[in-house]
Amino acid sequence: MLARCSVNLQGLVHLRSCGPMTAAQARLWLQKWRWYERNSLPWNRARIHWEFARREAFVRWPVHGNVLEALRERRLDIGAGTLLEPNVWITAPGDARVRIGEGTFLNLNVMVASVELVEIGSHCMFANGCFVTDGNHRFDDQTKPVTWQGFTTKGPTRIGDNVWCGANVVITSGVTIGERSVIGANSVVTIDIPPGSIAAGAPARVLKPIAWATALDGATSTR
Repeated sequence: MLARCSVNLQGLVHLRSCGPMTAAQARLWLQKWRWYERNSLPWNRARIHWEFARREAFVRWPVHGNVLEALRERRLDIGAGTLLEPNVWITAPGDARVRIGEGTFLNLNVMVASVELVEIGSHCMFANGCFVTDGNHRFDDQTKPVTWQGFTTKGPTRIGDNVWCGANVVITSGVTIGERSVIGANSVVTIDIPPGSIAAGAPARVLKPIAWATALDGATSTR
């Protein structure tokens, strides 16, 4: 039998005097372990890779969230050529949806959290640690712990094609980022960003429009 323990304010572990872990507690722990670690179960890991292969996309291990369920229920759409680097987390509970276009790159520790709908376009790049969501944690009910209050949303969060987000960018609920925009590292996007913009800051503001290169820039002669 496993002994139960508690941690005091100094971080020291003490065995409780109330005795060993019960069978009910062990079953509850096992149930939670199977849920939280379900992606690591060998058969689920193989199924996730299979679902990505069918879509001509690729995921590097580990991947977190309810990816398998959302793929099978067609609430998670992933386009061909998209790559998820290790520790990407995609969560879409209930009827929530996530759509990711073709050729998009989600680097290490990127998280996409949907309450209703998050859309990411094709050929986007997200650097390490970005967070994209259409939700907000509730905190206004004094009768419940914050962790039990659920979420609200200001509407879908949409990111256009060819958007590049630097490291640790946060994109919040109801925001639209226009195509071919660049968001600077550590920015918090709380308002819409028009297409072809460079934006940065917390909260993010448009700094300037992108100066488009001409068709001849960097071109090689065809003669």
